[in-house]
Amino acid sequence: MARASDNAAPPPEVAARRLIRAAKEATLATMAAGGQPFASLVTPATAGDLSVLLWLSRLSAHTRHLTADPRCALLFAGAARGPNPQRRPRVTVTGLAQRPGAEEQAALKARWLARHPYAGPYADLGDFDLWRVVPQEALYVGGFALARRIAGTALRPSAEAVAALAGAEAGILAHVNADHADAVDAIAQGLLRRRGTGWRLVAVDTDGCDLARGNQVVRLAFSSPVGDAGGVREALVLAARHARARLKNKRLS
Repeated sequence: MARASDNAAPPPEVAARRLIRAAKEATLATMAAGGQPFASLVTPATAGDLSVLLWLSRLSAHTRHLTADPRCALLFAGAARGPNPQRRPRVTVTGLAQRPGAEEQAALKARWLARHPYAGPYADLGDFDLWRVVPQEALYVGGFALARRIAGTALRPSAEAVAALAGAEAGILAHVNADHADAVDAIAQGLLRRRGTGWRLVAVDTDGCDLARGNQVVRLAFSSPVGDAGGVREALVLAARHARARLKNKRLS
């Protein structure tokens, strides 16, 4: 994950959201029969409102657990900083798991697949379901002895911003990919250190955006949260400017 620009350390709730949205895997903790805790590896994505989306097989133990008891927790861990694992940033989210209603399924499934395109071949199998966990509380640890509890209301982005971007996202993606493909490639290469061309913008939210090329997906975190399409445009323009400057400096060095 990279940021559109380098700023001072963000507030804990923003740092926690960035970590959650950038994660390609997480640990899901559920309750088995008799109250025995159970942990498993899952591949999350996030909806615009930071709900954690999970694509789970009905045959798995954690699906049986959630069906009986929706209480769960998710652990998201960032990259290690040196030899001490306790210096790794991480956030634990607690909440209730539920299956979204039929009217939301298509959009949320598309959001999950944008984050995990390799899963396309099995995404339509009949024994898989989409689940959503709305964060009720979080514990963010920014490093050794740097812990902060965050209420769900403080962790989640504003409802107004989520609604504004939900209505604008399709248009943003279409416009950027059709008219500014070179800027998307520059961001992927210059800021996210990826190779090749043909990168596409596949998802946008208040905290950043996802770029994809085949089965590769990378995350760009905005320097600060945005609240509407104009904010996304400013963040992407800034990111492209910084990316092109880095690429130019690299060529000259």
